[in-house]
Amino acid sequence: MVITRFAPSPTGFLHIGNVRAALMNFLLAKKSKGQFILRIDDTDPERSKQEYVDAIKKDLEWLGLEWDRVEHQSARLDLYDSASDKLRSKGVLYECFESPSELDLKRKKQLNMGKPPVYDRAALSLSNEEKLNLKNERGNGHWRFKLEQNRIEWTDGILKDLSIDAASVSDPVLIRADGQYLYTLASVVDDIDMGITHVVRGSDHVTNTATQIQMIKGLGGEVPNFAHHSLLTGPGGEALSKRLGTLALKDLRDAGIEPPALCSLMARLGSSQPVELRLSLDEIAEEFDLSTFGSAPTKFDEKDLYPLTHRYLQTLQLKDVQSNLDSIGVPKTLAQSFWDLTKENIDTLNDLSDWWEVFSIGAEPVIKEEDKEFIERAMSILPAMPFDEHTWSNWTEEVKQHSGRKGKSLFMPLRLALTGKERGPDMARVLPLLQNIKAKQ
Repeated sequence: MVITRFAPSPTGFLHIGNVRAALMNFLLAKKSKGQFILRIDDTDPERSKQEYVDAIKKDLEWLGLEWDRVEHQSARLDLYDSASDKLRSKGVLYECFESPSELDLKRKKQLNMGKPPVYDRAALSLSNEEKLNLKNERGNGHWRFKLEQNRIEWTDGILKDLSIDAASVSDPVLIRADGQYLYTLASVVDDIDMGITHVVRGSDHVTNTATQIQMIKGLGGEVPNFAHHSLLTGPGGEALSKRLGTLALKDLRDAGIEPPALCSLMARLGSSQPVELRLSLDEIAEEFDLSTFGSAPTKFDEKDLYPLTHRYLQTLQLKDVQSNLDSIGVPKTLAQSFWDLTKENIDTLNDLSDWWEVFSIGAEPVIKEEDKEFIERAMSILPAMPFDEHTWSNWTEEVKQHSGRKGKSLFMPLRLALTGKERGPDMARVLPLLQNIKAKQ
């Protein structure tokens, strides 16, 4: 059985980069009728907040990414205790006492000498007496995993054959001086214990994966199938990290982006498959194929979500949006006509309120200086309400006879005066819904 996981830290809101990893792992499990685990990485008690746990769950539920079970790493500390004891007994977990500033100085010296900034393992040469003195002087140290300094090789689900020289990588810190377990250890222990078979994550984790493969083997676990997707950039190739504050899922949701649009885009972005709207996660999962993804940085532009959302809205029936119409005050008697008229002229459901304002209280008219007299005359011969489906054609024909205007010079000024917009639904269908006309006042 395919078992995947998504392991966010509850230290902030989910953003578009997180969503890509969550979606890929979900689709991989769903396609194979496997399991998808939500694993909350909350081993940092100071930064982890329940409000973010709740927000993460809300975002995933909104997208439809249902998890088979949820786990909290803060409730699994005994397992990490046992794993660290096992690694100590094997002599591959050792205590270090360097301060951050000392480590930084070492890295700078190595770089100045043209060497990779790799931890020099000075702690391994400390005598028991030296360790005791340092502990008395500085308190507990941090703990590192001793890597076997050979090549670590694996076949990646996206990047294909990978090989990393462990000698070029620092021994990873697994436990902080205050006793907090870091992600590397917790993730490895959980992946083994939960039987995780596939891990999809960003290519910035490739080096982490190499060290984790050694740790998994050191703990006697089965190495999952790893796949590293490309990193997202902005539309101009700029680092997306600078814009993540505007790309939180809650912000996209508030902007009116619909889940099928977001999932359809993110399931294909960076692959050789064209982006196409799919209405359900079942459809998206059926077509999902990791082998179609490439390694090159992938451009993401949130503007691409609006055409997909627009196309999705065209598939909705009145019952699907009735609550939205109720919330902006559309009477039940006009709801069907209003939805049929506006759904082709909105990018998101948020746009409905603008259209209802046009119909209910009247639009602020847009009248060019050269059209003032024309509009004033046209409004003077506009029939009294209520209008019907023939009002527009009969009225514009009469205006045409009086003014001599035709085509765009006739219709566009009238549309702008009645709706305040250059584009919109057929005016013959708009007029019967108008409750008020400010241009006539």
